[in-house]
Amino acid sequence: MSLSVRLRHDFPGFAMDLAFEAPPGVTVLFGRSGSGKSTVMRAVAGLMRPDGGRVALEGRTLFDGDRRIHLPPHRRRLGVIFQEARLFPHLSVAENLRYGARFAPRGGAEDTARVVEMLGIGALLGRRPGALSGGEKARVAIGRALLSRPRMILADEPLAALDAPRKAEILPYFERLRDEAGVPVLYVSHAAEEVARLATTVVALENGRVLRQGSAAEVLGDARVMPTGVRSAGAVIEAVLHAHHPDGLSELDAAGIALFLPCIDRAPGARIRLRIAAQDVMLATARPQDISALNLLPGTVAAVLPGQGPGAMVTVDTAAGRILARITGRSARALGLAPGVPVWAVIKSVAVAPGGIGVSPP
Repeated sequence: MSLSVRLRHDFPGFAMDLAFEAPPGVTVLFGRSGSGKSTVMRAVAGLMRPDGGRVALEGRTLFDGDRRIHLPPHRRRLGVIFQEARLFPHLSVAENLRYGARFAPRGGAEDTARVVEMLGIGALLGRRPGALSGGEKARVAIGRALLSRPRMILADEPLAALDAPRKAEILPYFERLRDEAGVPVLYVSHAAEEVARLATTVVALENGRVLRQGSAAEVLGDARVMPTGVRSAGAVIEAVLHAHHPDGLSELDAAGIALFLPCIDRAPGARIRLRIAAQDVMLATARPQDISALNLLPGTVAAVLPGQGPGAMVTVDTAAGRILARITGRSARALGLAPGVPVWAVIKSVAVAPGGIGVSPP
């Protein structure tokens, strides 16, 4: 099921004019605050009427400015997950879930037991929202949206209000939603780690325009596309979990290159996706010797993009995939870095953030 979006809307001092296609899977709208992400979400949900454009889900028109079509939210059959869970405080978890199921089409109710198992909320059914943690509330909100049997789920920065431990708790459940529920998701985020872990498609936005659309590896690995700034730059690598070692490290096989990371809670053979932040990558023109970093990836410089300050972003093509390295311009000049120069990308095992390690989409 695919979503087609074309929108025009003028705000005071801000004009939106964009178009994109969201294929099945998780499409992430990625950009800094004010780029237009939540406006797109509200337009798709029917919570605002744009000046012009068209929104269609699997051929069914939800909005068409020229034909004056604007379906109200309750007729769009979309499940919405907000930053706050917005559960009914006077109802138990089970009752909140049943409320969502009331909106499923007749004869098309979702299997409640399957949703409860997928989200790990069986022990919470008798409790009320006031007795739940932020992560538990988020899981119940996902379940309530799923049980309405929506044609698509809209998630508007659902993890923004959670601290790092709660985000780490809830991200695996969004991965299961992506891989097991069979419902397409339009997801808003300005956090690169979330994008890298969850997205099957990324739409990068800036000032109401689409900078680029593509896979997570294509968009996040493009040094010219950094909608949330240089600190969000980083590569997305796909690998297979090869083995767990007694010293607490997990070994990954990334297209024949061994990568060592702190223990990953998955069985050998699992397909893993990880984000390697550009500022955590060092470069060398010869294979480093007697160095503490365990991950050494041979590659070739594809591009060197000078920054506005003293920094430079270097794109390196390796067998494992495209790597970005944020170094100083002085270092780039001293090493003679230019397209075609062979280099080694050096990555400390402990530098890869646990929040940036997840399960690859099937």
